[in-house]
Amino acid sequence: MRSILASAALSVCIAAPAGAQEAEIEGVIGAQIDAFQIDDYATAFGFASPMIQGMFQTPENFGLMVRQGYPMVHRPDAVQYLTLEDTGGILRQTVMIRDTSGTLHFLQYDMVDGPDGWKVNGVRIIRNPDVGA
Repeated sequence: MRSILASAALSVCIAAPAGAQEAEIEGVIGAQIDAFQIDDYATAFGFASPMIQGMFQTPENFGLMVRQGYPMVHRPDAVQYLTLEDTGGILRQTVMIRDTSGTLHFLQYDMVDGPDGWKVNGVRIIRNPDVGA
């Protein structure tokens, strides 16, 4: 079960586009994380963009990559959505994830809109997120 980190953990400047778009993107990321929590790699794979699906070919390969490369996403303790930025066609959602040992991780999800809605087009771990008072 996912929980939301208290916003008091960090004071973050959030400059996110408002409206349904933001909620849809957070919903896709959250649903993918929920699928990972129960090892439902087929569902999680469905939230990946066609490019990502082409790279990994099967839900099993995709699940293996996430378990090995992004264990904090596979089994997070808490998730908080931070900034959503438009980078000219790709929206980047920054997410703070606390893993089960209590370590905070900041990830940037590249999101693309397609005929079936928003899809995850890549995730990268970021070392020093922009934070402000």
